[in-house]
Amino acid sequence: MIAIYPGSFDPITFGHVDIIERGCRLFDRVIVAVVSNPNKTPLFTMQERIEQILTATSHISGVEVDCFSGLTVAYAKSKGAKVLIRGLRAVSDFEMELQMAHTNKTLSEEIETVFLATSNEYSFLSSSVVKEIAKLGGPIEHLVPDAIASLLKQRFNAG
Repeated sequence: MIAIYPGSFDPITFGHVDIIERGCRLFDRVIVAVVSNPNKTPLFTMQERIEQILTATSHISGVEVDCFSGLTVAYAKSKGAKVLIRGLRAVSDFEMELQMAHTNKTLSEEIETVFLATSNEYSFLSSSVVKEIAKLGGPIEHLVPDAIASLLKQRFNAG
C-alpha cells in the first residue's frame, strides 16, 4: 500500500525523518510530497527541499520524494495512494490535523488519514524552531541531519 506524507519540509528535521522511518514500516511505499504553498515563503526552494529529503532519507528503503501543488487528496489519487500520513506533536496539532482529515474525507471518501505520534525526543521540534535557532547562531545538529545543519548555517551566514 502506498502512503503520502505531505508537508513543506522547510527544512526536514529529525522529527520528519522519524515519521518517515515509522511510516515505511507500516506501508510498502511512502511518498514524501513537498507541498507548494502560495501562502508561505520558504527558506529553501522546492528543488533544494527535495534534495535535502533525498539526503536525509537515503538510508530508508521504500521512500520516494516528489512535489505537488493543489489538493493533497487529488495528488494522492494520482499516485494510487490510499493513505495520508500526518505527524502529531501535541494536542494543539491534533485539533488542526483532525479538521484537515475530516475535510479531506469530504473530498475523497477512499483516502484515509493515519496519525503518527511524534517520538518524545522530537515532540517540541518544528522546522520553524530550527530556522529560528539557526538564524540566531544556535546549535542545530541535534535537530536536523548534518547535511541540513550545514545548509542552514550557510544560508543564514550568507544572508
